[in-house]
Amino acid sequence: MFKNFWGSQARPQEMSTNSWYPSSVISSSSSSRPTTPGSSTSSSFGVSRPTDRPNSSSNVSPAEAAGIIAMLKDKSVDELRKLLSDKDAYQNLLHSLEPVKTQNRVRDELRNETLQLARENLEKEPRIMELRNQCRIIRTTELAAAQEKFHELERKKDENLKYYSPSSLIHRLQDAMIKTEEESEALHRQLLDREVDLSAFVQKYKKMRHTYHKRTLTHLAAKTCATS
Repeated sequence: MFKNFWGSQARPQEMSTNSWYPSSVISSSSSSRPTTPGSSTSSSFGVSRPTDRPNSSSNVSPAEAAGIIAMLKDKSVDELRKLLSDKDAYQNLLHSLEPVKTQNRVRDELRNETLQLARENLEKEPRIMELRNQCRIIRTTELAAAQEKFHELERKKDENLKYYSPSSLIHRLQDAMIKTEEESEALHRQLLDREVDLSAFVQKYKKMRHTYHKRTLTHLAAKTCATS
């Protein structure tokens, strides 16, 4: 990020031999700044620099570049040369930049939060295991009993639905009608055999026939509604 400021102050030969940067970086840094008329550094070092080569693209934002320029503009040639040759000096300068400080602070905060969450998760692990065991016990005992009771209720519900279905009601109504018919015929035979007196026969037979005709009409109406 400092190559635009060092090319005009140091000899390329010295930087290529003493710097910990790769030679390609030093070459680009020494040739990235165009010469200006009357430049003392160009004439003193005898290095010809092209004036029509565009500067290499940088990922540094204008605001960050302005901050770096403000930090480097008051440094001497020896200090800039030291930044090229001394890795520790470069690292110290890099970590003193405000964007780098902000990035490191955010990194540390995220790391600390992650560690805290990890500790909390580890502390909750025994409780999670306990709850898991309780769920396993409930699933094998209480849940099994509840499922058995549920299946029993389901069976009773199906029986009730079947018992009170329209077809079942019509069938049972027909059976009751036939039974009433048979009981009235049996009572009539008892009268013929003189097993019952006339007054008792009339009272019972009248009631049976009334029930029989009522059930017959109800059965006929139910069958008509079921088929329509």
